[in-house]
Amino acid sequence: QVQLVESGGGLVNSGGSLTLSCAAYGRFAEIGDMGWHRQAPGKRRELVASVGADGVATYADFVKGRFTISRDNEYKMNLRADNLKPEDTAVYTCNAGVRPSEWGAEFYPYWGQGIQVTVSS
Repeated sequence: QVQLVESGGGLVNSGGSLTLSCAAYGRFAEIGDMGWHRQAPGKRRELVASVGADGVATYADFVKGRFTISRDNEYKMNLRADNLKPEDTAVYTCNAGVRPSEWGAEFYPYWGQGIQVTVSS
């Protein structure tokens, strides 16, 4: 069983900063790519940023230059969000590709519960 646990959300003023963290718990062989998605009310879920096991990061255009994703280690990822805007208000959800067993080669997607980020204008 694998659990992704998010922390660090909350309320912040426009122009402010916060850091979201996501940690993987449970029994598994390997964590591959990790990433953050977000979904605002009435909108579709969208990819914010992702980071590979090798630390290579990719970003959506709407956060480039403002957000930084990083891995502390294989099991933990952070998303530093600077210069936040009201349109960044959403539920942010962590996801990861997990290889459950040493006997298998496939990675499967796992998702966290989501964490609210609210940016006031």
